[in-house]
Parts: sequence; structure tokens; C-alpha cells
Amino acid sequence: ECSAAGVWGGLVQAGGSLRLSCAASGDIFSTWIMGWFRQAPGKEREFVAAIIWRGGKVMYSDSVKGRFRISKENAKNMLYLEMNSLLVEDTADYYCAAEIRSRVGPISTTSSAYDYWGQGTLVTVSS
Repeated sequence: ECSAAGVWGGLVQAGGSLRLSCAASGDIFSTWIMGWFRQAPGKEREFVAAIIWRGGKVMYSDSVKGRFRISKENAKNMLYLEMNSLLVEDTADYYCAAEIRSRVGPISTTSSAYDYWGQGTLVTVSS
């Protein structure tokens, strides 16, 4: 069983950078999808980025494409989100998540498709 834990966020000025890390406990199988979501105050949880554990195919939301980069370290069961050129509107609680798959398929962008969630971490971007 896999659970996402240990996401570290922080406070950063607009235009700055921050890297989130997610340490997954248990096994992550190659067909699984690991993703990042975020939820701003008063808003619904939204998809940020995801990666297929085997092969590394990635997908980004339009709002972060070109600024954020998702990556992984298979041997350490680590998932990362490198966030650059941060905007005030990137302020949110960020969550890592895992979608259990028995076979490789399209990346899901809806939160309901994901089975395991980290506890979330607050990223605050100041102007």
C-alpha cells in the first residue's frame, strides 16, 4: 500500500522558485500515475501535473505549463514538483496523489480518479 507523505512547502516571493517533495511509503507500481493537485482558499481542488511512474510521460495544467516541472526518483519513491516564476495566484495547498492502475493509460486530471493522497502543504506566494 502506498501513501504520499512528507510534502514540504513554504513562502516565496512572486517570480521566485520552490520545489515540493513527496516521499511515498510502500511500493509504487510502474503503471501507477503520481500527480500534484492544489486547492486555493474557497476554490475546488485542481490538477497541476502528473507523471506515469513507468516511462515518465507527463501532463501539466495550462496554468502551470512552462513554469512547473514534475519529476520522480523511482529508486527512492520520491516525487517532485519544481515551481518557477511563481505567481501570487499559485498560492494554495499542494497535494501529491497516486492513482492505482493495472495498466498504463491516459493521465487522469480529475481528483476523484486518485486513490492515495498526501496531507498537503501550503505554498504562499507574496507580491
